[in-house]
Amino acid sequence: MSKKTNTLLFILGGTVFNILVTLICFVIFLVIYGRVHSLFPESVAAWILPVIFIASIVVSFVVYRLALKIVMKKVDMEKYFDPIFGPRRPPRKP
Repeated sequence: MSKKTNTLLFILGGTVFNILVTLICFVIFLVIYGRVHSLFPESVAAWILPVIFIASIVVSFVVYRLALKIVMKKVDMEKYFDPIFGPRRPPRKP
């Protein structure tokens, strides 16, 4: 496969991974709230769904970044993937 194909598949895989982690976190947080909802007043029910959704996005972002760091340590990104925003410039000589 070419570098462009690898890059496209990597981006698609990362997107699917991020969406799945978000959905899993959302369900987990919803189940946790369902088990402890009796501890909160009734007014909490009105705004708990947006809070759970935002928390799921934040947690999935953190998990995605950690997974990306692990992949970057194990795989030579420049060898297998094409730059997205243009070629990398060599460092300037002083």
